[in-house]
Amino acid sequence: MKTGLLIILSCFLFATAVQAAPPLPADPRAARAVQDYLRQAQAEESRDRDERVAARIDALTSNPGSPVIANPQGDITIVEFFDYTCPYCKAAEPRLMRLADRDKRIKLVMKEFPILTKASMIASRMALAAAKQGKYRAFHLALMRRDGVLDEAGILETAKAVGLDMARARRDMNAPDVSDEIIANFNLARAIRAFQTPTYIVGAHIVSGDSSDIDFAREVARAKVR
Repeated sequence: MKTGLLIILSCFLFATAVQAAPPLPADPRAARAVQDYLRQAQAEESRDRDERVAARIDALTSNPGSPVIANPQGDITIVEFFDYTCPYCKAAEPRLMRLADRDKRIKLVMKEFPILTKASMIASRMALAAAKQGKYRAFHLALMRRDGVLDEAGILETAKAVGLDMARARRDMNAPDVSDEIIANFNLARAIRAFQTPTYIVGAHIVSGDSSDIDFAREVARAKVR
């Protein structure tokens, strides 16, 4: 959890710095120079993050501890770092699932990344316990589509509703390999500088920001021609 708190603090400090940035200068030439600089900096940051992804592509796409909820043999991989209490993750989920269900070339790898609340960690642990019973997809989709504030009672209710053996699930959610998977995801996120949810990797390109602006079909089409 300390890692999650550090990531949250990093996001807060970055957001504060952006909000505190001075306005663009009134001189049009100076304003263009600032805009050019910012565009170049963003491009360089994007290249750096993609290089970091490329260096860790096997851990991101082929870790046996990370659940896959679309075609495991797909040749276009989408990796999603997400949190069950993240409203942006939940808002984007239907569009992403429709695309993955329609395009059988897509392999959708889920990276449990519980950084927002105490319930986030409980949900991720229960989801990985559900994977041990072959019910990860059912639990994941049910929880992502659940309305209202997520708490432990709601997580347990969802687990029961999808048919988990609850005695086994309670044991499995605290198993060492479940902790190892979550810690590995924290370390991967830090390594590729993924400090927010959701963060997606399509092919070998990292995509983050406002999830409502992400055109998944376009990103997949780009990955197919790279």
